[in-house]
Amino acid sequence: MITRKITRKWEKLPGKNTFCCDGRVMMARQKGVFYLTLFLIVGTCSLFFAFECPYLAVHLSPAIPVFAVLLFVFVMAMLLRTSFSDPGVLPRALPEEANFIEMEIEAANGNVLAGQRPPPRIKNVQINNQIVKLKYCYTCKIFRPPRASHCSICDNCVDRFDHHCPWVGNCVGKRNYRYFYLFTLSLSLLTIYIFAFDIVHVVLRSVDSGFVNTLKETPGTVLEVLVCFFTLWSVVGLTGFHTYLISLNQTTNEDIKGSWSGKNRVQNPYSHKNIIKNCCEVLCGPTYPSVLDRRGLMLEDSCSSAPSNGATTVPLNKSSNPATQTTKSSAPLIPNEHTPDEAKPSIGSGTQKSSSSPKEEKPSSPISPNAVAPAVIKESTH
Repeated sequence: MITRKITRKWEKLPGKNTFCCDGRVMMARQKGVFYLTLFLIVGTCSLFFAFECPYLAVHLSPAIPVFAVLLFVFVMAMLLRTSFSDPGVLPRALPEEANFIEMEIEAANGNVLAGQRPPPRIKNVQINNQIVKLKYCYTCKIFRPPRASHCSICDNCVDRFDHHCPWVGNCVGKRNYRYFYLFTLSLSLLTIYIFAFDIVHVVLRSVDSGFVNTLKETPGTVLEVLVCFFTLWSVVGLTGFHTYLISLNQTTNEDIKGSWSGKNRVQNPYSHKNIIKNCCEVLCGPTYPSVLDRRGLMLEDSCSSAPSNGATTVPLNKSSNPATQTTKSSAPLIPNEHTPDEAKPSIGSGTQKSSSSPKEEKPSSPISPNAVAPAVIKESTH
């Protein structure tokens, strides 16, 4: 019996991604560093809200904790939006599509002699009067679009691939790059904000009770200052680097490979030669839909002895009914094949019919082995 079950497409998608909430959440399998990011942000902000905000709201302004809460909520929203979204994963080719592409490649390359290396699988396209090479992905069986690359960690081709960020637990690509940049920018502001008001809090308390007593009374402030001090340089530096890339309309992958700054000095065909236009395209451009259709429905066929709950069983064919099946004879189809003893008398009866008259035939009487031997001897003597 064939069990036909309706499943979601995300359950059968290849690659090294994990899905939650019925395919709505998509992340990489390696999420340990992402949990560390959540712990650092939530832990530092919790200490700030518990120790500094009550004192600063009374002695300086109640707007300080309000602005900190808003900034914290925005940081968390951008982090989750970056981590839980599809970065722009490209679907792999179906077997029919892969075979068609292979036929095209063989027809274009011609016959390659044995021992010779086949030519690289590359297609050339023209973008803004400049030739751009499309490389073939041997894993996804497709020619990757411009600026796309295969992520070795997620094992997927990502459109406008920037990099794989373990801090957010996902790839950064065409569909979530702006949220990643807003996350780093807002996190830089939040880190500077907490670090600055931690210093202000220590200074105001030191005026009344001294610097040493202030550190003893507020141990959480010391921990916040240390965390913010060591994370400030990396977060602010990362934000500045991506600001530079956005102004050039360039990705981290292209900058590392030197795609537009090599020996030939090939210019970036995607740049508008204007910082404002480049920033508007990256940060204010349209939101591209996902091409994976993760929550789409598909039928899955599997063989089973008994149907499961909610599954539709379909018979394989009409002949699978036990009542209509016929039993095969035990006689061998090959003459030289060994036959059991029960089948041997049939051979002797055939030889006896050829040597005796019809009157001597007694099909109802059993044939003894001694009656078979003379007939066989007569055949051999002719």
